[in-house]
Order: sequence, then C-alpha cells, then structure tokens
Amino acid sequence: MDLLRSFASVAKTGALSRAASQIGRSQVALSIQMKRLEDLVGHSLLTRTGRGVVPTVQGERFLIHARRILSSHDGALAEFSGGSLSGTLRFGCPDDYAQAFLSTLLRGFAQHHPAAAIEVICGSTPRLQAQFDRGGLDLALVSVPLAADRAILRREDLVWAVPRDQSGLWTDPITLALGDPDTLDHRAAVAALDRAGRCYSIAYASGSLSGLLAVVRSGQAVAVPTRFAVPADLRILTAASGLPPLTRIGITIRIEERHDSPLARAFARHVREILPAL
Repeated sequence: MDLLRSFASVAKTGALSRAASQIGRSQVALSIQMKRLEDLVGHSLLTRTGRGVVPTVQGERFLIHARRILSSHDGALAEFSGGSLSGTLRFGCPDDYAQAFLSTLLRGFAQHHPAAAIEVICGSTPRLQAQFDRGGLDLALVSVPLAADRAILRREDLVWAVPRDQSGLWTDPITLALGDPDTLDHRAAVAALDRAGRCYSIAYASGSLSGLLAVVRSGQAVAVPTRFAVPADLRILTAASGLPPLTRIGITIRIEERHDSPLARAFARHVREILPAL
C-alpha cells in the first residue's frame, strides 16, 4: 500500500520533489520506492519529460488499479476504526458561498474528522470549473442554471443589492458591479435589463468579491449576489425600485468519481447533507 500511495502521489503532482514533500519522504527514498514498484510490476511506470515525471502507457493503466485499491483500503480502515479520516483535500468554493456557508461546513466536518486538512481555493465558478477539469481540485461547489442536468443541492435567488442606507428609485443608466462576464450573476443581470429595455453601464466586472463589494459600498453601483450571501451592510432592492426580477440559480458539488478518495466522498456527503438546510 505504501508503494501504491507513493506512486499515486507522483502521478498526481508530476514531480518527485513535490510528491516527496507531500508524503514526507526524501526524493532519494521515493526514487527507490518507484524502482522497487516497477520491479514488482515488471513494467516501466514513469518517464521523465521536460516538465517533470509522467506515467508511461503501462503506468496510466496501473494507476487506475492503484487508485481503486487505495480507495478501498482507506475506506475499510475508516469504517472499522470509527470513521475518522485523515489527509488533505483541495476544495473549490466561490467567494460568496465561502462567506455564507463555508465556516459552518468546515466546522461540522472537523468535528467528525479532526485529522483531515481542507485546502480551500476561492474563485468564480468558471475559474473553479476550469481548475477542477485540470485536476487541480478534488471537489468544488459551483453555481449552475436550474435547467442544468445536475443534482441541485440548493436553489438561490439572485437579487439586486445596494448599501443599506441608500434609498430611492434607480434611473437609467443603471451602474452595475458584477462578476466576470461568464459568471451567472453577470449574465442574469444583463439579460434581465435587456429584456426590460433598461440602459446600464458596468462600472466593475471582476472575480474579486471584495473589490466588487467595495464599489457597491461606495454607493456607486448595484451588485447581483445570491440572497443568502448579501452582507449585513447591504440591502436587497424590492420590485418598487423599478429594477426587473432576476432568475434563480442552483448550487451543486462536483467530484471526480473515478479518482475520488474516502475523504473526498465523506466531505461531499457532508456538504450534500448540510448545505440544503442552511
């Protein structure tokens, strides 16, 4: 199992040095392990390239079996040792969901799995999806249209938000502070205003939630967060403001089912159980 775990780490990181640091071994000791594994298997499993170390064709085939064996092994240990898991998990979470949900999710999971380390990477849904597709995340919480063919964990209203002390009707052109152009809040706001025939200008478009909120708090623009993620110092505009209604979106979790780990599956189950009730 030790050899399989080391091999899976090398394949995941693409470098002996990074894998050695991750599993707590010296690079020399890791190289000896890989040579021993290749001798046992009877095939060359790794090859060096200009960018690091990658599995050979035989190595790719063997990696599928190695991950499956490791997953079964770790799952059995967790089940018969009381269910507490250890390891590191890379979890992607949009900034607004991190602000609204993350502390509750992490605190609850840590009570059951205190030895597990959750590395949180925040960003917009399109950025997280791209990172997930490249293998940079073990699982990710993302926004999707309600029509998406995915298991929706929670449905959220998109709303118009302004500083709490700001009042009055919004006349054209409406100044907006939105996420990147490929995010759902940006697309929903533009589509709603276009349908209503309203003029608008975009004062700020970025994946940085802190920057977006700073513009809104200055009183210079309207933001489009989810209802649950509206900070206490902002307020939601009602229909009386004259702004058109916005769509609802869904929240779902992405996990690589083929290469998941007991820790990833446990955290995904935790999110699926807790998030809908928050």
